[in-house]
Amino acid sequence: QVQLVESGGGSVQAGGSLRLSCSASGYTTSSYCMGWFRQAPGKEREGVAAISPTGLNTYYGDSVKGRFTISQDAKNTLYLQMNSLKPDDTAMYYCAAVPCPVAFCGGYSCYTRIRDEYNDWGQGTQVTVSS
Repeated sequence: QVQLVESGGGSVQAGGSLRLSCSASGYTTSSYCMGWFRQAPGKEREGVAAISPTGLNTYYGDSVKGRFTISQDAKNTLYLQMNSLKPDDTAMYYCAAVPCPVAFCGGYSCYTRIRDEYNDWGQGTQVTVSS
């Protein structure tokens, strides 16, 4: 059974940085699309970033492009490096993973697959950015 555990959230001032981690077990990331989503109070869940099973293709939401970087390592850990944080980035951040059932899944297709198929949202990790 796939298990994901997020960590690394915290409180920072605007302009600061944080790195989120997501420890994955029960599968190999090499066959899964992985991504980060976030949800602020009173708002809908928003896709932040996604990464293909190979790690070579990524997708970023418009609001985080150029500031956030998604990556994964060989030990089934997903990361989200967040720089130049803004108060609007304040939210609960969740990681997610869905299988890639075809020969190739790109960054955007991974994002849409997670958005449309994933529903086992965990505890998340809180990020709070103060102005």
